[in-house]
Amino acid sequence: MLNSEKFRALSFRDFRLFWFGQLISLSGTWMQSVAQGWLVYSLTKSPFYLGMVAAASSLPILLFTLLGGIIADRFPKRNILLITQALSIIPALILGVLTNTGTATVWHVAALAFFLGTINAIDIPTRQSFLAEMVGKGHIVNAIALNSAAFNGARIIGPMIAGLAISYLGIPACFFLNAVSFVAVIAALACMRIKGEIKTGSKGLLSDFMEGVSYMKGSREIIHVMLLITVFSLAGLPYISLLPVFAEEVFHSGAKGLGFLVSASGIGALTAALAIAVKGDIKNKTRFMSYACLGFSISLFIFSFSKIFVVSLIAIMFGGLGMVSYLATANSYIQVSVPDELRGRVMSVYSFIFLGTVPIGNAIMGIVADKAGTTHTVTAAGVLCIIASGIFAKKYLRKVGAS
Repeated sequence: MLNSEKFRALSFRDFRLFWFGQLISLSGTWMQSVAQGWLVYSLTKSPFYLGMVAAASSLPILLFTLLGGIIADRFPKRNILLITQALSIIPALILGVLTNTGTATVWHVAALAFFLGTINAIDIPTRQSFLAEMVGKGHIVNAIALNSAAFNGARIIGPMIAGLAISYLGIPACFFLNAVSFVAVIAALACMRIKGEIKTGSKGLLSDFMEGVSYMKGSREIIHVMLLITVFSLAGLPYISLLPVFAEEVFHSGAKGLGFLVSASGIGALTAALAIAVKGDIKNKTRFMSYACLGFSISLFIFSFSKIFVVSLIAIMFGGLGMVSYLATANSYIQVSVPDELRGRVMSVYSFIFLGTVPIGNAIMGIVADKAGTTHTVTAAGVLCIIASGIFAKKYLRKVGAS
């Protein structure tokens, strides 16, 4: 399988080490995400606080990810990742101890979420831009798809284990297991031969950043892609932070139900990632993204008003499939065209728009859900995503028809 043409990026030793290490570590990360959401809801019974903690987790992306991209272009990427992964162990251990002793408060969780988000602001653009250096531009689409497959495979494994662990071992077990999972990716990084060095002269932080922005502004298609990602980050993706409310109040299924909901989204996302990896490069990326974004938006709308657990699982699964199809294609579209010396900065702008606007969306969704109800809020978000996706699809599907 490792030498198969369909998974050719795995034939590179360093990428293979990285991929397996990521799969284990990310499974732990998803365990912590589920446990953290359940802990906050158990402490507060409030969608407002779920939104606020989720915002605290992703706010540092908004504040620091552009700096993270500059750091990624200036220093050996493997060394940066070794530091960020080691630091990520700290909040997991602290949360485990606080929860185990019964002293955890929602403010502890929010503060530690902010700390971990700050680490991720440097880790994410570094990790994204490191892929091309491990496999080369010729295999970057396959590497991105396989990296997404690892992320979303973990999104299935982690939540299912978390749901069972919370039920039988308690919430602290998820945090401690996550702390241990980072050892796998640290070991993988330590065994790599490539360090990820790109020698580039610096003109200063602001000039370095603007160089990346200027490159992106030269493509109208990239601007359109980024605008739709912004809408999804503000209105679409924040539904994940509200899943504990659906699990408890709509489906009355507890922590196990929450684990299945998050895992269902992961199954759809993993399916999309593997399909893209097998297919290889997508010739007409804008047409493919048009169908994908509509699929996600319609699925979110259906999920929002479904009261049948099985129907909701199917809807959320197709939502994950549509979202990852769109994001993985957008990611590869940008990475294939970007010069090596700008990749860290351009991917930091991508991460800034993709993840940096999520805290705003989480905060808005949490506040509105607290006042208007969670299901009504997610329904409205689904409608907004359908409108934005329709505008995007109309523009590019019309182009295809005209040609």
